[in-house]
Amino acid sequence: MSMGQVRRVSTASARGMARVCALNLALVLALVGAPALAQTAAQPKPSDKPSSEKPAKPAAKPAAKPAEKPAAKPTNKPGAPRPDAGGGPPLLGQQISYPSLDTPGGSGDLAYGAYQRGYYLSAFNEALKRARAGTDPAAMTLLGDLYGSGYGVPLDFSKAIEWYRKAAAAGSPGALLSLGNLTLAGQGLKKDELEAARLFREAAEKGNGPAAYNLGLLYLQGRQIPKEPTEAARWFEVAAGKDIEDAQYALAVLLKEGNGVEKDVAQSAQLMASAARLGHITAQVEFAIMQFNGVGVPKDEAAAAAMFRKAALGGNAIAQNRYARLLAVGRGVSQDKTQAAAWHLLAKHRGLGDPMLDEVLEKLPAADRKKAEAQAARWEAGRA
Repeated sequence: MSMGQVRRVSTASARGMARVCALNLALVLALVGAPALAQTAAQPKPSDKPSSEKPAKPAAKPAAKPAEKPAAKPTNKPGAPRPDAGGGPPLLGQQISYPSLDTPGGSGDLAYGAYQRGYYLSAFNEALKRARAGTDPAAMTLLGDLYGSGYGVPLDFSKAIEWYRKAAAAGSPGALLSLGNLTLAGQGLKKDELEAARLFREAAEKGNGPAAYNLGLLYLQGRQIPKEPTEAARWFEVAAGKDIEDAQYALAVLLKEGNGVEKDVAQSAQLMASAARLGHITAQVEFAIMQFNGVGVPKDEAAAAAMFRKAALGGNAIAQNRYARLLAVGRGVSQDKTQAAAWHLLAKHRGLGDPMLDEVLEKLPAADRKKAEAQAARWEAGRA
């Protein structure tokens, strides 16, 4: 079974304009295959949703993916550029008064608040003013993010790199992470995994969780830097401690298999549960299996069924199939063959067939079969 593709990640900024990086894991690595790696540009997520950070694929999120674009497209309509007293490029777009665009926690960071809500021109103008006013690594990093993603301003990797370098020189771990991602992907910079690893390490040593995760993946892959599962586990642990759900999941897999670390199924289950709570869908599936079988945690079929359902609602075909089977036989949840058939159809639509559930569907009364088909169709339509 493929470890699957994760969802967001989601690391949010602490205070001020701490960046949101988006990581994506296809961990079929040395554990089961080979993973993808780091993203090229951080993508913001609305503060009320966990973000899913995706790292960019060097060869193939973690992916250079902004898998989900934050908020909406720039809502500030561009107007005539207005020069300001500070020299350099003018502020862009219509200048507005900011309606409580502070960050979560009340830090009052107008630029980052505007960025989160999709007011990219406003974010650019506010960050540019702050960057010109003095050494403000957070504002410089945000300018790099905007140029690197093309939000509110034209996509321009050279300008993004210029601002990231200024921010890194001023002490921004997030800027180092972004430079590492760009170097890894060869976007605007020469592709160089060793240099990317150096940048990730420097950022990780300054406390950046996504950078620690990316560094761990490089050690696990062992392409240009030596393959060292023990070193990978060490950096995954650093990132896991900062609530990077991809890292928690990756470390949980290493602990479960005893790869690079001493095998510890109970600790693996704890980390898998934490990643599941943070919204890592593959972890939800794996933890549900652990709960159902009593591996590393007390056996609890009802809790397993609820976790399968949560992952199934997230669109995971394996979870949809497993939840359908539980509904069909009434284990951990009240038996409901019509609902089982509906979930089965959803999983089958994603390429995961099941002869046993085909039989359940075929034996339903015609009215119930139509009901299951209609429910599956409505659910698919709602996701389209």
